[in-house]
Amino acid sequence: MTGIVSYGAYLPYWRLQRGAIGAALGTGGGKGSRSVASFDEDTTSMGVEAGRIALARAGGVVPPSLWFATTDPAYLDKTNANGIHAALALPSSVTAIDMIGGLRSGFGAGFAAYANRGMAVLSDIRTGLPGGSDEANGGDAAVALLFGDEGALAEPIANASATAEFTDRWRVPGEPTSKVWEERFGEYAYLPLADEAISAALKSADLTAADIDHVIVTGMQTRAVAATRKSVGAKPEALADDFSSTVGNTGAAHWALMLADVLDRARPNETILMAVMADGCDVVIWRTTAALPAYRDQAGFQSVRDRLAQTNDGLTYAKFLTWKGQLRREPPRRPEPDRPAGPPALRGTEWKYGFFGSVDEAGFVHLPPSRVSMESGAIDSMTPKRMADVRATIATFTIDRLAYSMSPPVVAVIIDFDGGGRMQAELTDVDPELVKIGDRVEMTFRRLYTQDGIHNYFWKARPVAGD
Repeated sequence: MTGIVSYGAYLPYWRLQRGAIGAALGTGGGKGSRSVASFDEDTTSMGVEAGRIALARAGGVVPPSLWFATTDPAYLDKTNANGIHAALALPSSVTAIDMIGGLRSGFGAGFAAYANRGMAVLSDIRTGLPGGSDEANGGDAAVALLFGDEGALAEPIANASATAEFTDRWRVPGEPTSKVWEERFGEYAYLPLADEAISAALKSADLTAADIDHVIVTGMQTRAVAATRKSVGAKPEALADDFSSTVGNTGAAHWALMLADVLDRARPNETILMAVMADGCDVVIWRTTAALPAYRDQAGFQSVRDRLAQTNDGLTYAKFLTWKGQLRREPPRRPEPDRPAGPPALRGTEWKYGFFGSVDEAGFVHLPPSRVSMESGAIDSMTPKRMADVRATIATFTIDRLAYSMSPPVVAVIIDFDGGGRMQAELTDVDPELVKIGDRVEMTFRRLYTQDGIHNYFWKARPVAGD
């Protein structure tokens, strides 16, 4: 039976304490924190990170399709899923499709990936006007779900949907923030739909609410979600953590983030009821399998909560506003970077996105890849080698306070890869004062800058968590 065979959740390194909002504005904020994509991240780069985690755990499975969903795409007209496809080094035969715009697109991408035994990548960056509830309660994250017929960790045993047309939340193209109708209307509109879909799914599975081990309810209307959690009638201990106090609501990715957290903790043969409230209600009931414990026993496995524990909640509100585009600040007094050009980017796709180096006959690793061996001078005798998952050590570094950056200073490092290969890179997700020679780093896919509407993606280094 088709089910989830692997999954990966990515949480950005930075979080904002909501109290910083109230301290700066005198209103808004609240308790807890929210996750924040860094200045060099967008929904495409976060999707790459989630996809890398899922594929690394999948034992070599290659999905036939990739479905990308977000409400905050880096591009319109151009397919964002292609950038994720390239950075994951998937074969050209793998179809890459965007499903963008509406919050329900996240569930739609999961549905399409399930039907095609493919991979769904759900990534969202949520924000709002300063001092508003969307700003404080939103969150940024990405999740990848890989579906297949063998070795499923969880299989769907029932599903149901209810759809209706109403306007509770909307945003016209070009606007950075949403508008929302009052919460009482959201509850009025969503609760009957949720009751209808949940009842139909339970009936189809021949289960009652008391039989459900884990209940996931997500949606952007807080009051409607709270009412639905009560109306389900499940055991109180079955209600899953919605991460509202630590991560915030991650929009199109949120149901998958909560599902990943439940799979991190669930035992075999447990049931998970998942209700996703976005322009209707979509319900899936999953049953976990005996494959789940062995999957979590893989070397290097990290749960959603492990990754949350490695984040940093010291982001200042001024940086948050700058990164979100709400505070326009004086740029560095340096020449702006050139616009990335299409032809050389196409020629260098394997290096720029896939991060492939080349290895000569003597085993010397060339970064960037080269046709000519530095050791022997031989031409075109190279073997490609993907370096994205190879860790490295800082050989030396410098802190540049004048370089053009959205978040100065820039930490430039020379890194030596395990097994050979040296290159200069930019270090991200780090306190510049704590960088040392000998620190261990890993590679992460980021957006270097945007010029003339073209995003220049490449790989940076970041400290290895826990090292």
